Amino acid sequence: MASYSFLHAADIHLDSPLVGLRARGDVPEAVLRDCTRRAFSAMVDLAVAEQVGFVVIAGDLYDGNWKDFSTGLFFAAEMRRLGRPCFLLRGNHDARSVITRALRPPANVREFSSRTCESFVLDELGVALHGHSFPNRAVPEDLSAGYPAPHPGRLNIGVLHSSAEDPGEHETYAPCSVAALTLKGYDYFALGHVHERRVLAERPWVVFPGNMQGRHARETGAKGCSLVRVEDGRVVAVTHRVLDVVRWVALEVEAGDDAVLLRQRITQAVRSAAAACDARPMLARLTVTGESGLALDAEQLAAECRNAAIEADAALWVESVKLRVRGAAPLEAELLAPLHEAFAAGLDDPALRAALLDDLAALRQRLPAAARVGLDLPEVEDGLRALAGEAWAIAAGLLRP
Repeated sequence: MASYSFLHAADIHLDSPLVGLRARGDVPEAVLRDCTRRAFSAMVDLAVAEQVGFVVIAGDLYDGNWKDFSTGLFFAAEMRRLGRPCFLLRGNHDARSVITRALRPPANVREFSSRTCESFVLDELGVALHGHSFPNRAVPEDLSAGYPAPHPGRLNIGVLHSSAEDPGEHETYAPCSVAALTLKGYDYFALGHVHERRVLAERPWVVFPGNMQGRHARETGAKGCSLVRVEDGRVVAVTHRVLDVVRWVALEVEAGDDAVLLRQRITQAVRSAAAACDARPMLARLTVTGESGLALDAEQLAAECRNAAIEADAALWVESVKLRVRGAAPLEAELLAPLHEAFAAGLDDPALRAALLDDLAALRQRLPAAARVGLDLPEVEDGLRALAGEAWAIAAGLLRP
C-alpha cells in the first residue's frame, strides 16, 4: 500500500489581528502585519516541501465574515500554490451562516457539507475522509454521532470541529467524548477548535493541532500544524511542525527585595524565552510575583525586559506587566495593614464575590467581540483572587508616601 504524509491544520483565523498591541504604538507594524497570512503561507511551504498527499483544515480557516474579498483571494492564491487536494471543514467562526461573501472555490479544495456528514475518497491513496461543517455558529449537538461507519480497506479520517471534552477553557461547540470517537473505528480524528495542541488518544489518533499563530497573550508557545505519516495503510507518526511567525511568551519572575537580583531574574527569563523562540519576534507578558518591599514600576520593568532582549540580540516587546506581589516596607506595612486586611476580607464574603463576578461578566459582554478575545478578566473565584492581589499591589503603590 502507498506510503505518504498529510497535514492536519485548524483554527487559522485568516486576517485576525493580534490583540492588545496596536494601541501601544511601540511594536513595529512589520511585526504585526499579516501574521496569520504569513503563518498560512508557511504551512503551504511545508506541504510542498514534504510533498504531502493532501491537507486537512478542521475548521475556522476564517475568523468571521470577510471585511473584503482580499481574504478569499489570498486563500485562492495559496491553494493554487499548494497544488494538491485540500479538505476544508467550517467551524464556529466560519460557519455557513457567518460567511456571507463568497468566491468560487479553487479546484483542489473540497468543502464538507453543512447539511449532513459528507465523505470524500482518494482512491489513489486509499483514503476516506468524513466531515460535517457547521451550518451555524452555535452547534450544541454531537455532530460525530452522525459520522458513517468506516470504509473497509481504506484509511479513515474523521474531520471534526468540536470542544470534545474540554473542561471549559473554550466555548462548547459540538461536544463529544473521546471514547465515542475511538469506537467509530476510524484511524485518525482531525479535530479543530481548541487552540492548544493536544493529543487526546493514539489508538486511534485523536488530535487537536492547535492554532497556527497565537493571537493574544494567553496563546503562548510554539504554534503550527500536525504532519501525519502513513505507511501500509496505518498512521505511524504524528509530529508537530512549528509555523508561527510571532511568538507570545509568558515571563514570570519573583520580585524579592533586591532590585539588582530582580533585574537579573528578568534578564534570565528573557534569555530563556529567546532561546526557545528560534529568532522569532516575541510578544511578552511579564508577571512579577512573591513578596517584596520594592516600589515596583510597571513601565520600568517593561523597559528592563526590552533592554535584556537587546543585550540578547532578540526582538521582544512587552504587552503588559502584571504585579502580583505581597508585602511592603516595614513602616508602610504597619500603616497599610488595617486597610489591607479590610481589602482581603472582602473576598471572604460569598455575596460580594458573586457580585464582582457578575459585574465583570456584564463588562465583558459590553465590549466588542474582538476586544473580548484576549481579555484577562476572571470568570471564576480563583481568578478573582489573583486579580485582587494585583489590584492591591497597585493600590498600595499609590498610597505609599
